[in-house]
Amino acid sequence: MSWRAKIVQNGLLAHGVSLNRRAWCGYPEVVDADRVFLTAKWLYLAMLNYEVDASLLLPFVPSGTELDRWSGKVFVSVVGFQFLNTKLFGLLPIPMHSNFEEVNLRFYVRRQVGSEVRRGVVFIQEIVPRRAISFVARTFYNENYIALPMSHDIHSISGDGLSAAYGWKHGRGWNEISLETSGSCELPREGSGEQFITEHYWGYAAQPDGGCVEYRVIHPSWKVWQVRESAFEGDAEGSYGKDFAAVLREKPDSAFLAEGSAVTVMRGRRL
Repeated sequence: MSWRAKIVQNGLLAHGVSLNRRAWCGYPEVVDADRVFLTAKWLYLAMLNYEVDASLLLPFVPSGTELDRWSGKVFVSVVGFQFLNTKLFGLLPIPMHSNFEEVNLRFYVRRQVGSEVRRGVVFIQEIVPRRAISFVARTFYNENYIALPMSHDIHSISGDGLSAAYGWKHGRGWNEISLETSGSCELPREGSGEQFITEHYWGYAAQPDGGCVEYRVIHPSWKVWQVRESAFEGDAEGSYGKDFAAVLREKPDSAFLAEGSAVTVMRGRRL
């Protein structure tokens, strides 16, 4: 089946959206990393962060990268957020696919390029509510996207706090990450854990042949709210397997809510 036929089948060309044929002619060995893949707004990023032993993550580290550490510690994060006003190539809105939730399980790596250190994110799993979205992400980057029913709830609570919750249905039950903020929204201080988690501006995706795709994610520094309560509820093992479930059953080492911003995700390049 051709690229265009697959995209039509997955709903991207429904409602008369026309895509540039050259842009969708297939994924070449080398892609111009200076071209825009998509633009969007990422808002209200709920981040629950867990310290783990490096051995848990080593099998997932893409070729050419190494684990990134903060204060000598290695972290995984469960992150839920709103993905809004999504446009492919920065131009093409996708009817019924522009606004949605995402929840991902991720960790942090770095790559040395000459004198530059590129600090990036690796996704173990990404959950979205629509199959067309997961299809595009798997095809372009080989990211581990799956489509499941999802929900979110963002609202004000007593005082100046916010409550944020992101849910997804796996099997017969619902899973949810949630938090409640306290205090004001501020930029993370230099060298803080919040800065470490939020300021990784590259993505790395392992490929079936053992290679790696590198892509840049552009956004300003995000303000964050501190959190007074946070929780992961549901069947962690069903969603992420036994080893990660053991981590997620524990209390997070840190949690915060990032304000978010407009973002630009660039096309990838094979390393």
